[in-house]
Amino acid sequence: MTDTPIHVSVMLAEVMQYLAPKPGGQYIDCTLGLGGHAQAILEASGFDGRLLGLDADPAALQLAGERLREFGTRAKLVHSNFEDLDQHARTSGFAEVDGVLFDLGVSSLQFGPSGRGFTFRESEPLDMRMDPSQETTAADLVSSLSERELADLIYQYGEERASRRIARSIVYRRERQPITTTDDLVSAIVSAVGGQRGRIHPATRTFQALRIAVNRELDVLPAALSQAIQLLRPGGRIVVIAFHSLEDRIVKRFFIDHSNKNAPELIDILTRRPITPSESEIRSNPRARSAKLRAGQRAA
Repeated sequence: MTDTPIHVSVMLAEVMQYLAPKPGGQYIDCTLGLGGHAQAILEASGFDGRLLGLDADPAALQLAGERLREFGTRAKLVHSNFEDLDQHARTSGFAEVDGVLFDLGVSSLQFGPSGRGFTFRESEPLDMRMDPSQETTAADLVSSLSERELADLIYQYGEERASRRIARSIVYRRERQPITTTDDLVSAIVSAVGGQRGRIHPATRTFQALRIAVNRELDVLPAALSQAIQLLRPGGRIVVIAFHSLEDRIVKRFFIDHSNKNAPELIDILTRRPITPSESEIRSNPRARSAKLRAGQRAA
């Protein structure tokens, strides 16, 4: 038995369909999370299949390790952001692989009461670092950026139309008292735009923007996708699940660019349009609602 929390992997059936793991195959899960996708890949890849799992969050890595313990040395787990994918793949014996998976965004572990401020449903320190060893926190950004810089960040990464009002409110509040908790930030946002009226909480997009900025999620994604393609054997597949339009836009553009005949690493796009979760999955796991899956195959 294991104490690993129950975790529902988003679009698991679709991931397995497009990644198509085979006996003896070698795979990389660039966003291991709690290990649900990795477990299914290892089960499908037979007694000699292997998987390299990366995650920037040491807490998630520990729980995934407990879940994948039964696979022994077939699963190698590394504490790392996927921006260093190529380095860890080559030093771990995964220089040529049959498949690479990216499940972008925040895991269910982080969306829960993590004590790191990923969710505004709990009163927590305004941290938002997936890797607690890195320096910059969300509180650092909120306290140091100018009003214009905050507005631009919230608009660019959160696609928040009220970014200027929210930035103005944050600056007004921090001049009177430091904003150090999720409650402090929510209060500043609600003061600017009002309380919840629809399905989306008014703080959602601002929290998303700060999380993306703190963890440089969009900055490192294009290079990681390029590294992944270079590691694929001919016929190897890449599967990417994105959860908001900014991520999906980067993935879509990357796939289009690398399906061009002049691309240095050519891929065949397997999903002309993004695959979305079924209605039954959304009902059982609302977190899957915004997921979009794209897949490609390294050309011969």
